[in-house]
Amino acid sequence: MASRLTVGVVSDTHGLVRPEAVEALRGSDVILHAGDVGGSHVLQELGEIAPVIPVRGNVDGDWARLLPERRRLDLGGVSVLILHDRGLLGLDPAEEGLGVVVFGHSHQPLAEKKKGVLWFNPGSAGPRRFRLPVSVGCLVIEDGRVRHRLIALEA
Repeated sequence: MASRLTVGVVSDTHGLVRPEAVEALRGSDVILHAGDVGGSHVLQELGEIAPVIPVRGNVDGDWARLLPERRRLDLGGVSVLILHDRGLLGLDPAEEGLGVVVFGHSHQPLAEKKKGVLWFNPGSAGPRRFRLPVSVGCLVIEDGRVRHRLIALEA
């Protein structure tokens, strides 16, 4: 029987949990938060949907000092690295055997494959910044394969 894992991906909430984000993330088995959370209440609210695995972003304050800056996980047989700013990666994900790098910081949604690694930024689910979209993401991991989807929260 195939195992299937639905991973909600969110970043840059900056203290705001939008009802549209909650709805889009509903049904996730786990939620990854790629930093700039904005307060522990965000993690609590998201935690009502599914377990949350967060990292600290560059504007997360003292409350987040115990959150790591990066995490490496095995999700459904796929090696996933989460960090806030991909500019601070400092390694070659393909050489490290990573399947997915989840990041935030830019507020720009992105899903692109390079050297067999999926680079995935769900965009910002928090307050709108400039004309950038408000969005979250979803990864579906099944039989060691990853499908991805970016979900716009506002028209």
